[in-house]
Amino acid sequence: MRKVRANGVELCIDEIGDPGDRPLLLIAGSGSSLDGWRPELCERLAAGGRRVIRYDHRDTGQSTTYSPGQPGYSGRDLTDDAVALLEALEVERADLVGISMGGGIAQEIALDHPERAASLTLVSTTFADRPYQEIPFPDGVEALAFDEPAPDWSDRDAVVAYMVAFERALASPARPFDEAASREAAAEAVERATDIAAIANHDVMSHGDGPSGRLEELDVPALVIHGADDPMFPTGHGEALATAIPGARLLVLDAVGHELPPESWDRVVPAILAL
Repeated sequence: MRKVRANGVELCIDEIGDPGDRPLLLIAGSGSSLDGWRPELCERLAAGGRRVIRYDHRDTGQSTTYSPGQPGYSGRDLTDDAVALLEALEVERADLVGISMGGGIAQEIALDHPERAASLTLVSTTFADRPYQEIPFPDGVEALAFDEPAPDWSDRDAVVAYMVAFERALASPARPFDEAASREAAAEAVERATDIAAIANHDVMSHGDGPSGRLEELDVPALVIHGADDPMFPTGHGEALATAIPGARLLVLDAVGHELPPESWDRVVPAILAL
């Protein structure tokens, strides 16, 4: 791992694969560092001939952090960070893979900087160019219910327990939850973070200006991946995204929630590489 200066901040990055291979940028979700992209997944993508780049958003991991509750940026700045990172790495175009908030960032890059997007993979996300409330929740589907109080951020064990509980809430009830793996991943993220309390800044930052274009105008190979049991953005959001983006393919994963578990990788990795 190393730090790169981009858009006026320091972003911690990690690269896996041959530097001469086709670049693939992994964009994590809200409050998630590069640790959200498991090394085994990155290695499988790299084995398919990709230079896999993952990075810490501001206020996650070892990138620039701000005082908890006082983010000095907007969601739009996070999009500009990703574009500036590609520039800093001298990457002209990359395959963009974004999950949740990262999927919104990937959409904004493809719309406002189309020359940067070689392909677009959107995982467990919704529209970036219009209010997501326009997509109704299907009958019988409820929004994510997670009402755990914020932990004492100075208490490592409490923070790990909180992160595991959140992952459990996002996971599909149709598949056994791997608590041991979730706890291990949470502990790694906590121990590597400069200030783990800063991740909550993503919840209070302003969204900033949206993209200038509409998804219907995109001209880029696109794949929409969505869990059939996503409690945050039900599958109607993925279906609507795939309908809006010309030529997009939709891959719905059974027994998957708002997540990308190892059990799904045998389908997900070939689909991403096929773009």
